[in-house]
Parts: sequence; structure tokens; C-alpha cells
Amino acid sequence: MKLKKIIAGLLGAAMLTTCLAGCGGGGEKEAAKSAGSDENKVVIYCPHPLAFINPLVEEFEKQSGIKVEVVAAGTGELLKRVESEKSNPLADIFWGGSLGTMKPKAALFEDYRSVNEEHVQADFKNKEGSITRFTDIPSVIMINTNLIGDVKVEGYEDLLNPALKGKIAFADPSKSSSSYEHLINMLYAMGNGDPDKGWDYVTKLAKNLDGKLLSGSSAVYKGVADGEYAVGLTFEEGGAKYVADGAPVKLVYMKEGVISKPDGIYIIKNAKHMENAKKFIDFITSKEAQTLITQKLHRRSVRDDVEAPVGLLPKSEIKSITDNEEVVNKNKKAWLDKFKDIFTSVQ
Repeated sequence: MKLKKIIAGLLGAAMLTTCLAGCGGGGEKEAAKSAGSDENKVVIYCPHPLAFINPLVEEFEKQSGIKVEVVAAGTGELLKRVESEKSNPLADIFWGGSLGTMKPKAALFEDYRSVNEEHVQADFKNKEGSITRFTDIPSVIMINTNLIGDVKVEGYEDLLNPALKGKIAFADPSKSSSSYEHLINMLYAMGNGDPDKGWDYVTKLAKNLDGKLLSGSSAVYKGVADGEYAVGLTFEEGGAKYVADGAPVKLVYMKEGVISKPDGIYIIKNAKHMENAKKFIDFITSKEAQTLITQKLHRRSVRDDVEAPVGLLPKSEIKSITDNEEVVNKNKKAWLDKFKDIFTSVQ
């Protein structure tokens, strides 16, 4: 395998997870030395787990003959790197980060529309010029079928059942992007489209959490799969892998409504390996790569000609709802503070 992995200098929690999945040694100086020293490569900053990206990187290397170097770390740390390196970019691509986080930083990235843009679903078009969507990720409820018994869970309202008190896995939304997405989802779903009217539900749910708030996204799906919790609020890919592996779990798409958000991939402005970066964007949005994502990596495609992942509910059978992106971005800090106050006050 040609993939060369570089460890970022400052290890964050997310980075530690990815490195345990298979990173080799290295450091910032190595990244600086390598960037620009070999034209037949592309350097990628990426917060995704290596278990997710490695199959795609290996296939790109095999098809293109271009070497890929991955610098793994958390989204926030990598974004700071991109900002500090504006005058001398050490990477070519930023692969990951929610759109809510990345859109305000759009000026750091080059305009580029892939050759596959015509096959991208209407809701996921690159309207901004620099933001290419590459997968579609719904929020879900994950259930341990050995523990749930005869308790019915079809949506958010069912999580208020006293029988589930203390048995619900939910991470701190200020630390977990998937939990924050769930907070947004429940505000809109339980507020019937008005997030201000969803806080009564959040207060009731906080009471049923019984003082338990986990530290990160992975603790939720692992906690449910390992039998520590009967249900968990997580993202589709987190639970889908366990479903595919035959664990005693299933996924529920909230009957009150599901918000599904894409994540993105971006070319860093003035990238040294610009043409190779464009080739990678074209590859990752190709039908072949998107099919690999749906069939092997448990995520949904943004293309209109790739079928839903095997074992996951077709999107047409999910009650989809939407949020107001401007409202969500404007209120992020206020909503996180309010959740913290509510959770603290009801314990």
C-alpha cells in the first residue's frame, strides 16, 4: 500500500482515535518537508477515522498512481493549521468537517466544481464554489435489541418513557458534533419546525438522561452496542457498522422527523498540488467511489445514480425535515449554553 500517514504534531482526542486505527509516525516538520517536495502526490488534512478513508485512498492511489499523505487530527486543530499556513499551504485538501463549521471558513478554499457535479443530488450541489458535498448523514436512534424488551421506540417522544430513565446514551453536544446535530433535530422535530418550541421536550429528555452525558460521539454507539445503554442518539454510520456486523442493535429513524446533513471536502487555496487535488475531488465524487462508500463504508451517497447502502432504509421511506441553516449558525452558542443550563438544572 502506498498510503503514507503522517501524525499531526498536537494530538487531540479525535486524532488519537484515528492513529490507533493505523497511523504511522511523523510530525509537523515531516508534513512541511513533504509538502511540495514530490509533485506526484496530494496531502490531505482529515478528521475522519482512517478505517473510513483508507479504502478510498487506496483505490485512488491504485487508479491514479498519485501518492496520498494524510494528516489526521480534529477538525478544529486542522482548520487552525490551514489558517496559519495561508501564505505557505502544507496541505492540498481538507476532507471533513460539518458544513456549519466549514462555511464560515470558505475563503480558505479554492473554487472548484468536480466533473461529477451534474450527478450530485439537487440538495447537495456545490452552490458556493468551494464546498463539495460527498456523503449524506442522517441522525438516528440506535437500539440494543437485547435490552430494549417490550419498550416501543419509534421516535423522540418514546425516549421520555420512564422505563428508559438512565438507559439513554447521549453525548455532550458541546463536544460531539453528532449530538449537536441531534439537538438541532429534536428542536425542529419536537417544535414542529419552530426550534424555540422544542425546548420543553429537551428539558423532559434531560430529566430522563438521569445525569448521564457522555464525552464523545463514539461513546454513544459503542455504549449501546456493548450493552451499557438500551438506546442511543447517534448518526447513521456510527450504528450501521454494528448492524452490518451482526451486533444485537437496530436503527430507528425518528417518526417526528429526521434531519440529514452532508459533509464536505475542500481544496485549500493555493494548494501546491492543485491538479492532483482536483483529481482527488473528481475521484471521491465518482460513481465508483460513491458506490464503495455506500456498499462498504455505511454512508449514503450524494449522487443521484447510486443506490442507498445495503441494509439501510431508503431515504424515500424516512420522514425528512429540514432546519434553517442561518438560524442554526446564529444560535449555536446560545443553544449549547441553554442545553447545559437545562441539563444542570434538572439533575
